[in-house]
Amino acid sequence: MTLTGTGIRALSLVCVGTPDQDKAVAFYESLGFEKRTDEEFGGGYRWIEVYPPEGGTGIALAPPPPGGGPVEPAQTGITLTTTDIDATHAAMKGLGVDVDDAVSRMGAPVPPMFWFRDPTGHTLMVVEVEES
Repeated sequence: MTLTGTGIRALSLVCVGTPDQDKAVAFYESLGFEKRTDEEFGGGYRWIEVYPPEGGTGIALAPPPPGGGPVEPAQTGITLTTTDIDATHAAMKGLGVDVDDAVSRMGAPVPPMFWFRDPTGHTLMVVEVEES
């Protein structure tokens, strides 16, 4: 099914800027992501995509634009899922990831969640979902 009049069919990538692509790739790979694309393009830039083990949406780790200034940390809005929020939080903390001190539990209907920061300082969220 497509959205009326646009032809849009899916969300495939979310793009975040990073000044150190190799460091970002190593970070996401340590979380279990897989690098699926790493291609050079004009001016010595690289287009890199990493994907979690499940799902079809990836994160593009883009270099800063030419003359665009430094990459500023941002609240990305990216939400990752897990079936065991406490184990995921503990594992990421054990890896030295900059995670919130505790899992946030607001009560139904809001699922348990926590936030973490990548090497650039971008904030992402992890949310618990029921196993299917």
